[in-house]
Amino acid sequence: MQHFARLLESLAFTPARTGKIRHLVTHFRNRPDPERGYALAALTGDLELRKVTPSLLRALVTERVDAELFGYSYDFVGDLAETIALIWPTGAPPEDLPLSQLVGELEQAGKADLPGLIAARLDRLDPSGRHAYLKLATGGLRVGVSARLARAALAEYGTVPATEIEELWHGLTPPYDSLFAWLDGGEKPVSAAHAPFRPVMLSTGTDLDQLGALDPAEYAAEWKWDGIRVQASVDRGTRRLYSRTGEDISASFPDLLDALEFEGTLDGELLVRRGAEVAPFGELQKRLNRKSVGKGLLQSHPAALRLYDALLIEGRDLRADPFTTRRKALEGLRNRFDPDRLDLSPLLAFDTWDDLAALRADPPDAVIEGVMIKRKDSPYTAGRAKGPWFKWKRDPMVVDAVLIYAQRGHGKRSGYYSDFTFALWDGDQLVPVGKAYFGFTDDELKSLDRFVRNNTVERFGPVRSVKPELVLEIAFEGLNRSPRHKSGVAMRFPRIARIRSDKPAAEADRLETLKALLPPAI
Repeated sequence: MQHFARLLESLAFTPARTGKIRHLVTHFRNRPDPERGYALAALTGDLELRKVTPSLLRALVTERVDAELFGYSYDFVGDLAETIALIWPTGAPPEDLPLSQLVGELEQAGKADLPGLIAARLDRLDPSGRHAYLKLATGGLRVGVSARLARAALAEYGTVPATEIEELWHGLTPPYDSLFAWLDGGEKPVSAAHAPFRPVMLSTGTDLDQLGALDPAEYAAEWKWDGIRVQASVDRGTRRLYSRTGEDISASFPDLLDALEFEGTLDGELLVRRGAEVAPFGELQKRLNRKSVGKGLLQSHPAALRLYDALLIEGRDLRADPFTTRRKALEGLRNRFDPDRLDLSPLLAFDTWDDLAALRADPPDAVIEGVMIKRKDSPYTAGRAKGPWFKWKRDPMVVDAVLIYAQRGHGKRSGYYSDFTFALWDGDQLVPVGKAYFGFTDDELKSLDRFVRNNTVERFGPVRSVKPELVLEIAFEGLNRSPRHKSGVAMRFPRIARIRSDKPAAEADRLETLKALLPPAI
């Protein structure tokens, strides 16, 4: 367990992607099976543990520590697992149990036995081990490692292409003995999964100045729809839907799976579509991350797939072919599609980049984010190759808002107030409209943290209410109606673009200004 604890600490305090990969590679190299496999599964979210809830942990710690002392400590530290790890009374000499044993206990423990098991383990671990154990038990590692980054580390460890690991991944299970045996020089495992995920091709951002050096006749363009990028795969009767990072999201979209009447792997944008009308992104969010979907939601929020590209069709791998060839093959499937569920993203007609700029500036649908630009001769190459594909997004929306609340961050930000709630004027009242926790530099974070500490009005656990005096320029990519929010709206990807210390709070934007940016209701 101590090795796993040190790994989590190293990852949490290493911001750079290359540094995180280096720590993972070292761990894979130095730890035996199945320890390294369970560490990998914990990081990728592939362990089926009985989840330990915050309420259970609070009940346990307040049996051992004065509740008021714990409350003050939690307010200062800002992270539940870290607070408990530090404040839990030290008992018997600590022991270093194998990670595999701890995982096995959490997998097999019954609900009634879980509190006693957790307490017993916390009694026999040091603070670092307790912190790692609680992160493992709750599933909230928060060390900045995605499943994709972990697979990139595996590729570097075994000196194999990351694409080969991506295509095997969904046929493997923890603790991945066959995977590590292959990476250590053994035989490559055969994927047991039908309809496996194939790594997607990504684009790079661009603008009119960069495009000016390119010949528009060599490129095709289409709308960039505001959904989520997915891959639909059908293989010998198995139908799956994956996010662009390889997460299997099939269970959330059974209505779309039923409409996949083809054999192959196609690339497209997942949307909620009612007839010809594409719903705002907020409507799609109601379908995401659900283990099951009720009949009412299936009827009110029908899923659809707007197709961009074809990777495989009826056993033929098209990824090495030019985009124009793949597009023609995709169009050949059109007659098999239920038009209410699957259609093709239309190609745009343009002769010059100025023509395309005019289209981008005035799209036919409010849910369009911009345009995608693709070299006609480009193969489908996994990853973000610079040059073949570009995304030219519409300029972000911007409002000036007032900072009203701040909350402590997690991991390396646990010592700073880094999650900021902002508001707009509605009459003479400030109404919260969103929350942002990125967009600022390290120096700006320190400045915001200092403002929060010097201007606190009230405290609510780890949250502080501050004097409504600081104006922040908030940039965001979209706006949706939201009955769950007091303001009636929800921003997509809000971020702090600037600290407007030059602007009085009274001159911040009003709620009606924000609502005027809403797309038309469907």
